[in-house]
Amino acid sequence: MSILEQTTFIKNIHPFDNLSRPQLEEIAHNLDIVYFKKNEIIQRNGTQPEKLYFIIKGLVQEKKEDEVISLYSINELFDAKSVVENYCKNSFVTAQETICYALNRDLFIRILHENPSLESYFFQSISQKLNANISNEKNKDLANIMVAKVKDANVHKAIVIPYETTIYEAALRIKKEKVPTLLLQDTQGDIYIVTDSDFRQKVILNRMDYDDIVGKISTKGIISVNENDFLFNAQLLMTKHGIKRVVVTNNDEKIVGILDQISLSSFFATHTFSVSNKIEKAETIEELKEASHSFIKIVRSLNAKGVKIDFISKLINQLNQKVMNKLFLITAPQSLIGKSCLVVMGSEGRGEQVLKTDQDNALIIADDCEISQEELMAFTHDYTEHLVDFGFPRCEGNIMVSNPYWCRRHKEFKDLIFSWITNKTGDDFMNLAIFYDAVCASGDKELLQSLKEYIFKIGATSQSFFMHFAKIITTFHVPLGFFDGFVFNSDNKEHSHEIDIKKGGIFILVQSIRSLSLEHKILKTNTIRRIKELNKLAVLEDEFTQELIEAFNFLCTIKLKSNLTKLDAGIKIDNYINPDDLNTMEKDLLKDSFKIVNKLKKKLEYHYKLNYV
Repeated sequence: MSILEQTTFIKNIHPFDNLSRPQLEEIAHNLDIVYFKKNEIIQRNGTQPEKLYFIIKGLVQEKKEDEVISLYSINELFDAKSVVENYCKNSFVTAQETICYALNRDLFIRILHENPSLESYFFQSISQKLNANISNEKNKDLANIMVAKVKDANVHKAIVIPYETTIYEAALRIKKEKVPTLLLQDTQGDIYIVTDSDFRQKVILNRMDYDDIVGKISTKGIISVNENDFLFNAQLLMTKHGIKRVVVTNNDEKIVGILDQISLSSFFATHTFSVSNKIEKAETIEELKEASHSFIKIVRSLNAKGVKIDFISKLINQLNQKVMNKLFLITAPQSLIGKSCLVVMGSEGRGEQVLKTDQDNALIIADDCEISQEELMAFTHDYTEHLVDFGFPRCEGNIMVSNPYWCRRHKEFKDLIFSWITNKTGDDFMNLAIFYDAVCASGDKELLQSLKEYIFKIGATSQSFFMHFAKIITTFHVPLGFFDGFVFNSDNKEHSHEIDIKKGGIFILVQSIRSLSLEHKILKTNTIRRIKELNKLAVLEDEFTQELIEAFNFLCTIKLKSNLTKLDAGIKIDNYINPDDLNTMEKDLLKDSFKIVNKLKKKLEYHYKLNYV
């Protein structure tokens, strides 16, 4: 990697974003890239660590004896506490092939003391582990352990083969099924277990014949747990019997899977990594579909732990884009690979979609791409249908790659953008707004980048264009009365005592910020990032910037909370909330958020003279 890439990588890891430019550059110049094999010990307990590690690729386990107590994955560091204290209490072992940046301890400690923000963060985080605050965090995790069920975790598929199977055939089965464990059944019906480590430790080290029976390296006397049992009980069983995996059964005592210690640890880390890993390793559409169905568990877990909505949405957005990218690579004709750009738009493009809503996607095809119309339409149809099968509903407005309007050559998209900007109809502005939020999910990003620059080029000279683009916010009303009471839509009988939080709050804020961002040629798509960029340009004051971010996050949080409740009740999710379902503090915060949205709306009305458009 270049120094610039290394600097950017380190800066994106908190709290290193607090470093000065010279400090960042000094660290970047002194980073070493190191490679570790799977199951390699990076730092051993009882030693004095010489390096601080930043993970570029892979997975690292923190172990206390044989127990995995924490996991570290891409864009995370370990172990600052050991480096600061100059003593490693636990061991750090790779769970798979891992690549890291390594920073010498002496340089880290020096910069730590030179930077008050960095020093405060690391010493505070250490002290917090010794006081009551960390106890509160552990209590939160314990609460999640107490209510989580075994079936909520990543349970591996159970593969049962005959006891007499050869070692070679069993090894092939492990590779084919992509599982770490096999179950064996003898002629008496007894069940045995054999793991991938048994092959390494018993077969290779003892130089066993590969044609020998695999039963000889297996273990009898499996421990089982019901899939509806608490995950906490599974952990107790593993601890009690000194084992690293249990067999999972259903209410009929039928074996349905295997739960191992890594899956258990992954779950309490929101099991995000394991799902991401599944997506990357998926080779079939079915494997990809299975991975995508895990997203709702991640959302529930993070939300239950009090994780902020902007982090949840970013995380789910990354996973969604990974799924869409992998689906594209699996299903797209070879002629499109490298000659097209699959984009996601709307809330997905802004990274603000948490639960799966309508598809908003398009395909930009390079002008020199050689593909027949028939082959293209067959692919885009199948792509849309696969996403529907994955749980992404069809877009009611038909904004999908399967619609030829949203699947065209780069030059044709330029013509389309020109018509959107010059015609100035409601549909044109809607399409432009959706496209402006687009990000590349797969393929050549430059195809999208050049189109956005074209938008800035031809729209920059027309002040009336921005006025018309922003005017749609005047058709929506913030549902707050003169005396701070909620205003309901009496015309909608089905939702007569509810508030459309999207139309009355989220959309007005998003479209207002989108309008200002378009005027100031901001390429970022996420609403909060756009707000921060507008603040840097002095378009928004510091205090108002923070108010907008807090209001936006709160509105999205309330919407998510409402929709998760509806999912639990088997009700279709929507944008309506009932204020009576909120506690007193939430009602007050909702009113405050609406006031901030109204303040932004008035600012736009004045800035663009919307009353005269």
